[in-house]
Amino acid sequence: MDFLKTNEVKSGTLMGVFIPCLQNILGIIYYIRFSWIVGMAGIGESLVLVAFCGLCTFLTSISLSAIATNGAMKGGGPYYLIGRALGPEVGVSIGLCFFLGNAVAGALYVLGAVETFLNAVPAAGIFRETVTKVNGTTVEPIQSPSSHDLQVYGIIVTILLCFIVFGGVKMINRVAPAFLIPVLFSVLCIFLGVFLAGKNDPTEGVTGLSLESFKENWSSDYQMTNSAGIPDPLGKVYWNFNALVGLFFPAVTGIMAGSNRSASLKDTQRSIPIGTLAATLTTTVMYLVSVLLFGALATRKKLLTDRLLTATVAWPFPAIIYVGIILSTLGAALQSLTGAPRLLAAIANDDILPILNYFKVADGSEPYFATLFTAFLCIGCVIIGNLDLITPTVTMFFLLCYAGVNLSCFLLDLLDAPSWRPRWRFHHWSLSLLGASLCVVIMFLISWSFTIVSLALASLIYYYVCLRGKAGDWGDGFKSAYFQLALRSLRSLGASQVHPKNWYPIPLIFCRPWGKLPENVPCHPKLADFANCMKKKGRGMSIFVSILDGDYHERVEDGKAACKQLATYIDYKRCEGVAEIVVAPTMSEGFRGIVQTMGLGNLKPNIVVMRYPEIWRRENLIEIPATFVGIINDCIDANKAVVIVKGLDEWPNEFQRQYGTIDLYWIVRDGGLMLLLSQLLLTKESFESCKIQVFCIAEEDSDAEGLKADVKKFLYDLRMQAEVIVITIKSWDTQVEGGQQDESMEAFTAAQGRIASYLSEMKETAESRGTTLMADGKPVSVNEQQVEKFLNTTLKLNSTILRYSRMAAVVLVSLPPPPVNHPAYFYMEYLDLLVENVPRLLIVRGYRRDVVTLFT
Repeated sequence: MDFLKTNEVKSGTLMGVFIPCLQNILGIIYYIRFSWIVGMAGIGESLVLVAFCGLCTFLTSISLSAIATNGAMKGGGPYYLIGRALGPEVGVSIGLCFFLGNAVAGALYVLGAVETFLNAVPAAGIFRETVTKVNGTTVEPIQSPSSHDLQVYGIIVTILLCFIVFGGVKMINRVAPAFLIPVLFSVLCIFLGVFLAGKNDPTEGVTGLSLESFKENWSSDYQMTNSAGIPDPLGKVYWNFNALVGLFFPAVTGIMAGSNRSASLKDTQRSIPIGTLAATLTTTVMYLVSVLLFGALATRKKLLTDRLLTATVAWPFPAIIYVGIILSTLGAALQSLTGAPRLLAAIANDDILPILNYFKVADGSEPYFATLFTAFLCIGCVIIGNLDLITPTVTMFFLLCYAGVNLSCFLLDLLDAPSWRPRWRFHHWSLSLLGASLCVVIMFLISWSFTIVSLALASLIYYYVCLRGKAGDWGDGFKSAYFQLALRSLRSLGASQVHPKNWYPIPLIFCRPWGKLPENVPCHPKLADFANCMKKKGRGMSIFVSILDGDYHERVEDGKAACKQLATYIDYKRCEGVAEIVVAPTMSEGFRGIVQTMGLGNLKPNIVVMRYPEIWRRENLIEIPATFVGIINDCIDANKAVVIVKGLDEWPNEFQRQYGTIDLYWIVRDGGLMLLLSQLLLTKESFESCKIQVFCIAEEDSDAEGLKADVKKFLYDLRMQAEVIVITIKSWDTQVEGGQQDESMEAFTAAQGRIASYLSEMKETAESRGTTLMADGKPVSVNEQQVEKFLNTTLKLNSTILRYSRMAAVVLVSLPPPPVNHPAYFYMEYLDLLVENVPRLLIVRGYRRDVVTLFT
C-alpha cells in the first residue's frame, strides 16, 4: 500500500471546518424554495421555522464542540465521537447510516446542479424532451430536461468531483474556495437586488422593501398546491408547518462537514468548535434576515408563484443566481464526497466489522478505496435519477447522527466521569437532551414512516454488529453508566440481610481440582454446566475461583495467566460469571482468605460449590481429608451454604434430557435451600421432564401421617409441586434386619476396619510420644461408640437412598456437619459410605437464613 501514501496535509479552522460546513449548509433550497416558504408560512411562522431548525443544529454543534474538545480525536468525525461515547455497536450503526446519507446526498447535490444547468442552458441537452400536455390539457411546447441528460451529465460531474477528491486535502482546499466565492457573491447580489428593487412596477408583484408587504405577509397562508408548488384549489398537496419543516430542514444540515475531516485537521479541539458554530450561526442569521427581507419585498402571490424570485431580484443580472445554485450544490457534493469516504475508512480502521477491512487506510493516507466505493454509490443513485422516495431517508440519517451526538454529550455530561474534562465550557446535559429531543421531534414531523424505516435500518446494522462484529472496549459512556449504577445499587442494598423474596444464589465455584486436570484445562468441564443449573433463566452471577500454591511475588504472573485462561473458559461455556485466582502458600490458607474477603456488601457469594473428592483413597491423597473438612468448617464459620457434587463427570449438559425424579432427603432444616435448588433444576431443559420427591424422617409411625400433611401444606404454600414420602426410624431397623443394605455392607465393614486401624495408629503414636491423641496436627477426642453410631446412621441413610432413589436423575441429601474435635479422616469415611453406589448426588448444607418464603 506504499503507493497510496501521500504527504499529509493538515487544514486549519477556516479551510478545514468553516468553509466545508458553509458549503454544505448553503444549498439549492435557499435559492429556489426559501421565498416560497416565506409566502406559505408567513414572516412570523417562517422566523419560528428557521429558529426551530437552527436551534436543533446549534445545540448539536454545542454538544459536538464539548465532545470534540475532550481529548485527542482521530478520523471519523461524528462516528468517532458517538462510538467512544455510546459504544462500538451504536457508533457503527449510526456511522454507517451517516455514511449512506452523505453518499446519497452527494448524488442529490449533483442532480440538482445538473438540472439547474440544463434549465439555464436548454441547448446543452443531448436527449431533449418536449412536453405538450399537462394534466390532459394541450399547452405550448415546453422544453424539459431529459432523465438521460441528467444521468449522463450527473455521471460526468461525479467523476470530475472524484478526481478532485483523489487529489487529497491539498487539492480540495484549493478548489473549495472556487466553489464558495461565487456562491457568496450570488448571495450578495440577492441582498443588493432586494435593497435596489423598485416600486414602480407593482403588477409583477415585486414591491421593493415595503411595510405594507411586510404586514400582508406576516401571517401564514397554508393551502393546496400542485406538484410544482403553485397554489391550486384542486391540487393534491396540502402544506402546513410540519410539511415545511421537512422541506426546509435540509437547508440547515451540513454541520458535520468539518468534523468528518477530523483526521485532516491541525487542531481538532480548536477548529471543530469555532468553525462549526461560526458556520451554523452565520447561516442561521442569514436565513432570519432573509425571512424579513423576502417578506417585505413582494406580494404573497409573487412569493408563491415565482420559484426563482432570487434570480428575479438579483442585481446586476439574474444569471448569477444560476451560477450560485450550480456552484453551491457542486460545493456541497464535493464536501459529501470528501467526508463520506473518510467516515467509512475510520469505521474500517476500528476493525469492528471484518467485512469493511478493504477500506482500511494507514495514518496520513488518502482513503482511495473508500472514495471509489462512495463514487460508485453516488453514480448508482444518479443513474436511478428519481430519488424522491429516498430523499427523506437522507434527512433522517442526518438527524439520527445529530441525535447520537446530543445523546453522547448528554450521557457523558450527566455521568461526569473523572475523564470528562472538555475544553469547551459552554455546555450542559439539559441542552444536549433538548437537542436530542428536537432531533426526534423533527424526524416524526417530517415523516413518521421514513423515521421508522431509518430506525429499522440502524437497528438491523446494530444487530449485525452485535452478531458479527469484534468486541471493542473504548471506555464508552454506557460502561461508565453501568459502573455508577452498580455502585449506587450496591449502596442501596446495604449490608443488612437480604429478604428471602430477593435472594439470589451467588455460587462460588471452587475450581481447584482434587488431583490433576489435563494441561490447559483450568476447571472441570462440567462445573460450569452445574453453575448454570443454579440460575433461573441464566440470571445471576457465578464466581469461579482457583488457588495457586506458592509465594505471591514469585507466582503473580502465573496467577494473571491462569485468571485469563479461566475467564476464557467461562466465556466458552456461556456462563455468566467472573474468574478469580488467588496465590497462597496452601490451599487451606487460600480458601480461608477467599471465603472471608470475596465480594462486596450483599453481593458476596452465598454458596460454595465444589466437587466431591472421589479419588482421594484410590490415589492415596492423604492430605485431602484435612483440607476438605477444613473448607467445610470455614464455610460454616463464614455462614456460607455448601453444595458438594458427587458424580460430576456424569452431570448432564444442556442437550442431555433427563427423566425420572429429583429426590430430596430433607433431614436437617436448611432454610429451604435444598427445595430451591430442586426448583432451579426444573427450570433447565435437561431436568424439566423430572418430578420432585421429598423424603422426610419420622421417629414413630404415628407421627408419619401428621408430618406428611404438614410438609405437603408447607410445599403448597411455597408454590412447589412435589410428592412427599415419610420414612420412619422403625422402617430403617426393618431394613437392617431384612438385609436391605447388603450392597453397602462391604463398604461399611471396610470403613470400620480402616477407622479401627487409623485409631490404633493414633493411640500408638500418642503413647510413644507421651501426648494426647493427635490428628491433622491438633488434639482430637474419639468416642468409639459415637463413631459406631455415625457409621450405622450413614449406612441406614445410604441403603434408604439405594432402595427408593436408584432410578433418580439426581439425589439431594443434607450434609452432616463435621463433628467437633473429630479426625478429618473419620468424617471422610462417613461421607464415602453415604455416597457409596449413588451415581449422582448433591450434598447440601444451608445456612442461618431462609432462602424461600411463604408470603407474597
